[in-house]
Amino acid sequence: MNPNYTIREPFFEYGPKCYMYGDVLLEMAKGLDQLAEKYDVDIILDIPDTEIFNVAKNTKRIHVYSQHMDSIPVGRGMGRTLPEALKAAGAVGVMLNHAEHKLTMEEIKEAIARADEVGLATMVCADSVDEVKEIAKLGPNILVAEPTELIGTGKPADKEYVDEVIRCIREINPDIKPFPSAGISKGEDCYNIIKAGSSASGCSSAIAKAAEPLKLAEEMIAAVRRAWDELHGEEK
Repeated sequence: MNPNYTIREPFFEYGPKCYMYGDVLLEMAKGLDQLAEKYDVDIILDIPDTEIFNVAKNTKRIHVYSQHMDSIPVGRGMGRTLPEALKAAGAVGVMLNHAEHKLTMEEIKEAIARADEVGLATMVCADSVDEVKEIAKLGPNILVAEPTELIGTGKPADKEYVDEVIRCIREINPDIKPFPSAGISKGEDCYNIIKAGSSASGCSSAIAKAAEPLKLAEEMIAAVRRAWDELHGEEK
């Protein structure tokens, strides 16, 4: 865990995967930057490495994350992603172990250590409750709990799963921000996740493939803000 990294609750995460790039992604990032200001919600944008410098340079409230990182040192490693290079490009964090780029537990441990070394926050994905428990012991900054079979389906995880992963994460390491996800497709889904006790909500495919991506993102971000204020009061 990077102890120097700060993100305020509630926060929102958008991962465009490889649906967006170039000017389209930059305009989306600028729009999200405005929404972060409007709703006073920090936003994580995990993007392809080629887009990090441009997005970081042109936004103020966006937490720019890489979608992956290799645990290599400076030197040899053709075609791999160097942690120091991500940091230099403007990334403040990295996503690890997404269902589309799985790592072993040992690789996750090494990646968290390297990220801590260079000053990058870690947002690590987990599938089952057992995997959530194992990864929580490694101490990432954020733990995304998402059943793999629900990713991209538009069907959120059930309340039993959400409640259990939040409880487990907080019992093992209360400094980790719990973030149950998968299958988020509308504002109501985000609202329910926050009301269940999550630190955040987020989305990938539904926003990326929407006819009006920024409009759907605003619906979700507004729902996150509303749910948090109802649950915790209006202190921000």
